[in-house]
Order: sequence, then C-alpha cells, then structure tokens
Amino acid sequence: MKAILLREIKSFFGSPMGYLVIAIFLLLNGLFLWVFDGDFNILNSGYADLSPFFTLAPWILIFLIPAVTMRSFSDEKKQGTLELLLTKPLSIWQIVNGKFLGAMLLIVIAIIPTLIYIYVLWGLGQPVGNIDLGSTIGSYFGLLFLIAGYSSIGIFTSTLSDNQIVAFIISVFLCFFFYFGFDGLAIYLKSIDSLVSSLGMQDHFKSMGRGVLDTRDILYFVSITILFLSFTVFKLKSFKS
Repeated sequence: MKAILLREIKSFFGSPMGYLVIAIFLLLNGLFLWVFDGDFNILNSGYADLSPFFTLAPWILIFLIPAVTMRSFSDEKKQGTLELLLTKPLSIWQIVNGKFLGAMLLIVIAIIPTLIYIYVLWGLGQPVGNIDLGSTIGSYFGLLFLIAGYSSIGIFTSTLSDNQIVAFIISVFLCFFFYFGFDGLAIYLKSIDSLVSSLGMQDHFKSMGRGVLDTRDILYFVSITILFLSFTVFKLKSFKS
C-alpha cells in the first residue's frame, strides 16, 4: 500500500496537477473570503468567524476532488496497466487504499495553508482572540471527514469508465447528491424531513461545525467512505476475474 501511495504522490507532484489543485483551492477561497464583495467575505461580515470558509469549501471540493480522483483507475484502464497493477503482490484493498490515501493527502496539503485564517481572525477579533476555536476546530475535523467521503466516491467512479471526463462528471454528481441532495429531498418529505436530512453529508458536517464531535457523525462519514471503497474493490474484482 505504501508503494501505491508514494506512486500517487509522485504522480501528482511530478506533473502540474498537484500544484494546480492546491493553487486553485487557495486562490478561490482567498478571493471569495477576503477580496470579492458578497456573502462569503469575512471582512464585510463584521464577525471574527470562519463559517463562510466552511460554507464555501464543500462547494469547491465537490469539483476539485473529482478532478484529482478521476484519473485514479480510469487512466490505468485507458493505458492498459490496470491488469498489470492487479497482478502485483498486493491485495485489491491495499491498492485501493493507496490511491485513496494519495488523493486525500493531496487535498489535506491544500487545506493546511488555510490554518493561517485562524491566526488572522485571532488578531482581528475584538478583543484580540475573540474567536470560537471549538466550532472552528470541529469544522476542520468535519472537513477532513468530508474530504474522505468525497475521495472515496471519486475513487469509485474512476473505475466505471476509462474516460476521465465521464468519471469526473459522475463523481461531481454523486458528491453533490450526497452533500446537498438529501436536504433538497427533505423539503418535499416534510413528515420525515429530519430522517432524510440525516442521510446527507451536509447535516453531519454542520453538526461537527458546532464544536461537538458526535460519534454518530463520525460513524456516518466512516460508513460512507468504507461503502464506496468497498464498491471500488468489488468493481476491481470483476476486472480481475
């Protein structure tokens, strides 16, 4: 698994892809949070609060993570190296986990520089340091679990086609549905709206943003991640057999 992980990281940073993903994520967040006027601008809000970032980030990641994961297995299929990869002395789970962790690590590296926002808001608070660290830390943990969920979906969809664009589109759709779709359905199913909302990622992500790491939220994201990684393994086994 370590060999696959290192291979993925080298692949990302051996081409413009890795640097481009990090640059786009930081640039879009920086512009919307600090430059452009609008609902996401922290300076205009008058509050030393990172909630605009945690509202915006899931939207950006819905497109960014599929762009990273779309090549994971679709590229292997297109180049005809998937069969060779599956014959290596590694279990399919090790191969899948290596690619999953590689993609997730790249996005985490893109997230790390945003920690400077906490320092900036700490200084801007009145009085200095007037920032809700509990909810901020909880939201960062929620973001990590969200990245894991999105990445597992992206890894799975990359097995569905040897066309990276097709894998990207399917991944964006599934990530969008699992984050926003259930809340949309809840509007029309008012008798069970809370139950339907709890099936979506947004409900659990927002729950973590309150600063309380509920085991139900953690189990939800872990379950979603394992579910889609299991789908990936099942799909790859069909290629092997």
